[in-house]
Amino acid sequence: MRWSGRIGQIAGIDIYIHWTFWILILWLLGVHLVQGQSVHAAVQGVGLVLAVFGCVVLHELGHALAARRFGIQTRDITILPIGGVARLERIPEEPAQELWVALAGPMVNLVIAAGIFALQLFAHSWASATDLRVVGGNFLSKLMAINVGLALFNLLPAFPMDGGRVVRALLASRFDYAQATQWAATLGQVMAFLFGAVGLLAGNFWLLFIALFVYLGAQQEAYAVQIRSVLRGVPVRSAMITQFRSLSSEDPLERALSELISGYQQDFPVLEGSRLVGLLTRSDVLRALSEGRREARVADLMRPICQAVDDLEMLETTYQRMQEGQCPVLPVLRAGTLVGLITLENIAEWMMIQSALAAGLKARPSFQNSFS
Repeated sequence: MRWSGRIGQIAGIDIYIHWTFWILILWLLGVHLVQGQSVHAAVQGVGLVLAVFGCVVLHELGHALAARRFGIQTRDITILPIGGVARLERIPEEPAQELWVALAGPMVNLVIAAGIFALQLFAHSWASATDLRVVGGNFLSKLMAINVGLALFNLLPAFPMDGGRVVRALLASRFDYAQATQWAATLGQVMAFLFGAVGLLAGNFWLLFIALFVYLGAQQEAYAVQIRSVLRGVPVRSAMITQFRSLSSEDPLERALSELISGYQQDFPVLEGSRLVGLLTRSDVLRALSEGRREARVADLMRPICQAVDDLEMLETTYQRMQEGQCPVLPVLRAGTLVGLITLENIAEWMMIQSALAAGLKARPSFQNSFS
């Protein structure tokens, strides 16, 4: 995630902290000091927050390790002011697998709470274990109660939170995955409106922020699943651009500029003979012009190939690779020979065409209706 700094690695998974998290820490220090509390009390308050976010890391590790059991790796975990995000390589589409992965995080919080409770009873007394005052009180008891709260809050059916994913997994066991996602996303957006309403009435800024996060997250998740369902089983060759111009590595910049102006193409594969050696994009051409490098050759300006795809590779996995690698265009090869280009814009146009065709089939009157 952008604007995040790496702080370490656990179980082979990189842990990042978003810069906004430190604003939360400074804000908490400021609130304690402005209210006239001692520096010791302020440090204790910040310490509790850091301990809570340590539990959030363990919560996300619960998801990550459960996913690893099903062969799904985790790219990284990022800590935000409102919690944590574990970026899995993919969301398991097997309902039972998603159910276990979703429940793993809250289960970690409950195990932490149970462990603290047992420790309190063993080391102190029942009174210490139930000392849950907001101001003062027992540090471990408050941490225990917060972990219980985290587990229960995450299990609310507000997709894409853990509870919402549980709902989708249960629905997907009986219905189509895309349909189950849409229903879970709709429920999540309803929950987001409820969060927002309560936040407005209570003047709770964080609840409003969570409402926005849940609403947008549900919308994005539903859209992503819809895209995957449309692209699934479709080879790249069905959507690739086959009418394109290429450049030679020895061509002058003027040739690239001429091709850019005279046609629709914005990105050009660069060849040495029949061998693909690079890619020249419109931004590369414009940057060279702005730097006064009109005498440069294409070889001086081209960028390395981000990656290449075979024309029989599935469009779904190609689209995912393009987004993750921030590659707006990829060359398409057949037996090592360049046969086309695939771009994010071209994939979007292909999906719009498929959507229009599907809508046309639904709108087309049946044989019975046309003669009734």
